[in-house]
Parts: sequence; C-alpha cells; structure tokens
Amino acid sequence: MTSTGAVTEAECVPDEKAKRELPDSERNGTRESDLAEAAKIRYVTERNATFRKTEGQMLAMTVDGTEHPAVYVHCSFPHTNKRIYLSIRTHDNKELGMIRSLDDFPKATADLIEEQVTIRYFAPEITKVVKIKEEFGYSYWETETTAGICRFTVRSGGGHVKLVTDSRLLISDVDGNRFVIPDLERLSEKEYRMVEMCM
Repeated sequence: MTSTGAVTEAECVPDEKAKRELPDSERNGTRESDLAEAAKIRYVTERNATFRKTEGQMLAMTVDGTEHPAVYVHCSFPHTNKRIYLSIRTHDNKELGMIRSLDDFPKATADLIEEQVTIRYFAPEITKVVKIKEEFGYSYWETETTAGICRFTVRSGGGHVKLVTDSRLLISDVDGNRFVIPDLERLSEKEYRMVEMCM
C-alpha cells in the first residue's frame, strides 16, 4: 500500500512464480471452464423437443427425453422480432434451451409457442392519446388503444416511458402493464407535445 492507501500497479500484478503455480485455466485471471460453460447454448429444435398445452393452459416441453411440466418463453428481441432467439426457461428462470426461430418448427407448434409469447409480452398499441395529466411525480394517461379505451398511471422518471427504437415508445404503468406507441411520427402535434413531457 502507498501512504495514501491507494493500491499501486506493482501490487496488483501477481509475480511470475505465483502465476506459474496456477492451473492453466486460471493463469490469465479467468477460469476457462467458466467461459466454456457460459458459451454453451443448448438449442431446442423440432428434432429434440416437443411442446404441448397443459390443462391449466400452461406450456409444457419434453426435450431430449426429459419432461418439463411448465416452461416460460422469453424473447431476446421483444420489441423488434418475437419469433427469433426465444429462451425457454423454468419457473425459477433456469434456461433449458434456446429456439433459433419459430420458422424451424411446424406451424401448430410455432402457434403454440407464439401464443405464450403474446400472453407474456401483451402490450396494447396506443392509437390516440386523449389526455395526459402530470401531478406529484405521476402522469395520468387517457388513451385509445387496440384493446379499447385505457386509463393508466405512470410513475415519472426511472425509464417508465422510453424509446425502444428511433420512433417506438414503450410505456410501463404502476401496475406493470405495458403499452406501445408504435410510431411517434404518426401522432398529431398536440399528442406528441403531451407525450414528450413524459419522456
């Protein structure tokens, strides 16, 4: 240690003898086995997996002969393409495998998986912003959406209203519901001014 308590560069570098005594996988400061494990991606395909809907309307999967009675589908690109690179996970978020594309599966199977994606990432599109009122750190939205008229409350700040592409806006309300404005440029000038205050 220096007198100021800062660690010098020399103190940070292990001596050569100590490095030679480390296992090969740890000499560069990184466990090769950890990197190899992280790089392993198990792909779920039509050949090694089957899917079915349970009586409780959940999705079940059998992969490589092992049955998983309830699995969940997570999208890598939920705002741009929900049909590619889908992670299949257990209830405790352990990844069982990755689907490269739903196009690689028969239509009936793809439809089954896509239904679960739609449920998980349900986000009505806002077709008209009727009114937005801001008060005490919250904004109160009245909108027309693809799911009908929706009134919801959004907490100010914290990325609750954010651009996910150059013109696509994602809004998350205080209850965890999500709404999308697919193209800001399609809003009227009045609507845009209201939305802009919340961005």
